[in-house]
Amino acid sequence: MIGLKSDREISLISEAGAIIGKVFERLEGEIRPGITTIELDRLAGQLIKSFGGRAAFLGYKDFPGKICASPNDVVVHGIPGDRKLEKGDIISLDVGVERGGYYADSAATFAVGNCSDAAARLMEATECSLYIGIDKARAGNRLSDIGNAIQTFIENKGFSVVRAFVGHGIGAELHEEPEIPNFGAAGRGPRLEPGMVLAIEPMVNEGTCDVEILEDGWTAVTGDGKLSAHFEHTILVTDKEPRILTKWQKKNR
Repeated sequence: MIGLKSDREISLISEAGAIIGKVFERLEGEIRPGITTIELDRLAGQLIKSFGGRAAFLGYKDFPGKICASPNDVVVHGIPGDRKLEKGDIISLDVGVERGGYYADSAATFAVGNCSDAAARLMEATECSLYIGIDKARAGNRLSDIGNAIQTFIENKGFSVVRAFVGHGIGAELHEEPEIPNFGAAGRGPRLEPGMVLAIEPMVNEGTCDVEILEDGWTAVTGDGKLSAHFEHTILVTDKEPRILTKWQKKNR
């Protein structure tokens, strides 16, 4: 059952989303060779608190970070630590915020200095696929239309869509129904209705779609050691165009 959000709920989710946008605008300027992922985590935590939110990931199923920081072949759920970013790396940051009992969630992948052309193509394709998926999140469409559009675009670019992790509903809980795969046939699942709030998040690998979970129980890496990228927005289905609730202006487009 996919719940429809009230105007009050949408307002609170939007407030959480606005905090995420401000955090990303600051974090982007700090991504450089030599900075550690724990430094990015600490800054994100300070910013979230200063903007009136709570870091949603900290303590969630015992996750130890305020954000997820996933470099290079780490697909998702990278635990912030002492690893220093190096020139040519890419880094996916996933930020969740709770405000007033409601959640928003967003992710983006950044280059550390100048990255390879292959990495740039992967990031560009993944980000484009997010917006292609969002465009399908319209009242009257089927839920699977989102993932089908993402998969079709990504595979035409020569990359693979991760199957092990999917998008999700969001609102009073960080993860709600429905699950939103980034793959599959179109025309399946429930029809989308105004008031649904969804976190759409393609995770795209340079090589195989397979992933492995490391011994920490969280960190997911590509099965072949190749690069992965991750982009996500929390969106509202309306009676017109989808509304992005975690929108922010990325400097290096």
